[in-house]
Amino acid sequence: MRDGGRIAAAIGVLGEIEARHKTAKLALKAWGDSARYAGSKDRAFVSGLVLDVLRKRRSLAWMMGEESDRARVLGALAHAWGWSAARIEAAAAEQHGPGALSASELERISTAIPLEAAPDPIRGDYPDWLDDALARVFGDERAGQGAALATRAPVDMRVNTLKADTDGVLKALGPFDPERLTLMDTAIRIPAPAASERAAPIEVAPEFEMGWFEVQDLGSQIAAATAGDIRGQQVLDFCAGGGGKTLALAALMENTGKLYAYDSDARRLTDSVRRAQRAGVTNLQVRSPIHKDALDGLEARMDLVFVDAPCTGSGVWRRHPDTKWRLSPDQLARRMAEQDKVLTAASRFVKLGGRLIYVTCSLFAEENEDRIAALLAAHPDFKAAGPFRRLTPLHDSTDGFFVATLLRQG
Repeated sequence: MRDGGRIAAAIGVLGEIEARHKTAKLALKAWGDSARYAGSKDRAFVSGLVLDVLRKRRSLAWMMGEESDRARVLGALAHAWGWSAARIEAAAAEQHGPGALSASELERISTAIPLEAAPDPIRGDYPDWLDDALARVFGDERAGQGAALATRAPVDMRVNTLKADTDGVLKALGPFDPERLTLMDTAIRIPAPAASERAAPIEVAPEFEMGWFEVQDLGSQIAAATAGDIRGQQVLDFCAGGGGKTLALAALMENTGKLYAYDSDARRLTDSVRRAQRAGVTNLQVRSPIHKDALDGLEARMDLVFVDAPCTGSGVWRRHPDTKWRLSPDQLARRMAEQDKVLTAASRFVKLGGRLIYVTCSLFAEENEDRIAALLAAHPDFKAAGPFRRLTPLHDSTDGFFVATLLRQG
């Protein structure tokens, strides 16, 4: 495909997302299935352009002076990808391109439009209705936090210390130019790819199948590491999901003690056993909700209950930018209710003197501090064990995470 056809395809995919309320992933897959002529570079180009437009949807429209997918795509090429006006103009006019530029479009892509005068939700690329929630947490910094969440995310990896060390994984991933991170000595990063390229295919490295490392954002790694020294302990991962934090906890435990993985949705646990085997985990017991008595016998016995709660996912907007435009007040309220339910259920498994760690990939106090406050009010036998921690891409170069540790008192 030539650039004009790629640009037109991106505009079409964005239209499908809006008109049919599809996720970006499904809309891009549908286009790919129908565009058999498209090669891997074409797909990477279209996917990258669609996601970059979704990341910066509001600021691009502001700079282009028009709320349309065409305007945003042209704006992304000029103001995010750094294309010259001449290159965009030539591509648009190609046979399968989106059509010749208007005088207004040409002027807008030729001029750097400052965002300083724009309202915070436009500078931060988030919906208006979330401004109060972000202001509550970040104050005058909210636009900067939002803008950081509108950038491309790197590929982070956690070295699996059950099988390898950091130096060995760095050497194995040498062709991808990995970086050692300072916040955690077992964290490695490959920077975000160029605008029209796919992320590095690190899963093709033999060492991945050998279990030497897992793909996991640095923020997620830090959240799991909050557990500290849990060797020999009884640990319950109450919302285990796909198992990323489960495996991180297993590495901290060094295959001692007992690690239980549970999730209310049995489908999320389907890969847990396979991933654990690849990682060399031997102390894991998966407790599936298909059995009504899945958690029987664990009440008040756990040294640590780890709760990676379901949330709005505002902290991972870099990776899933379409979700911020689909989020609604009703969805936020439903998540808050789910979080209260999960926390109450998980708390009964913490033994006296044990800990509960609550984690979300959300930035909103409504899903974090407020939920902890509600639990403490209802369960006075728990207290906060140290200050809460909030990670953001702006300050920590991670996805957005919230971590709180609670102690059950005797």
